[in-house]
Amino acid sequence: MLTALPLDAVLGLISGGLVGFTLALVGGGGSVLAVPLLVYLVGVPNPHIAIGSSAAAVAVNALMSLANHARARTIKWRCASVFAVFGVAGAFGGSTLGKIIDGEKLLALFALLMVVVSYLMLRRRGALGYPAVRLNRENFPRLVGAGAMAGALSGFFGIGGGFLIVPGLMFASDMPILNAIGSSLVAVAAFAVTTAANYAASDLVDWELAGTLVLGGAFGGLIGAAAARHLSKMRGALSAVFATVIFAVALYVLWRSGGALGLLDHAAKSA
Repeated sequence: MLTALPLDAVLGLISGGLVGFTLALVGGGGSVLAVPLLVYLVGVPNPHIAIGSSAAAVAVNALMSLANHARARTIKWRCASVFAVFGVAGAFGGSTLGKIIDGEKLLALFALLMVVVSYLMLRRRGALGYPAVRLNRENFPRLVGAGAMAGALSGFFGIGGGFLIVPGLMFASDMPILNAIGSSLVAVAAFAVTTAANYAASDLVDWELAGTLVLGGAFGGLIGAAAARHLSKMRGALSAVFATVIFAVALYVLWRSGGALGLLDHAAKSA
């Protein structure tokens, strides 16, 4: 006779499925979704534990999604490797700073950044990119700079960083979004491992919860990778989906965390 799973385990599996799906579909949105889901759906009381646990799960889910994209040959390995290597140092520094910032303020700042990124992606949704792009002298310094910046922001906000890495790769190398999504998972995994290790050193990772997210993410990742290949055939569709997901989650996080008005009020009181 099967034993019913506890409600928090069921909610964790559902959250993991959504995380894995979005990671494979748009190369980002793993922690963008995971942190709010853990705080507001699963009910994790400490945002920093939610951030640390989601980073650990996102690292594993990103590697699983990376395998799916590798089989589909959508990854630009050299561009992705440069971006990831220079982003790891930024991720470590950013995550060290992020641990000392108030959790609710961190979520609100995180949401405001998502709004900006979704707007930029919508503006470029019709751009096709250059499918044959390769690492060269022209794009190398742009990939270094974009990787370091994305890594620092990824670590600061405690996220895998895909929603920053995808547009970063596109702007730095002019690769198509499907290639940017596959390539981004190299850096997502590297940044998430760095952030998770830093949070684990401060005992801010719930490993049982992270394991539940990984299990759900394995199934979601398979569906997301197939959907990404289908949407990439329709011009601008994948970019629009990416931007819409990020914008919707940003609005929800702003609402639940007190939002931009709360940050402005805090700044005014501090002035």
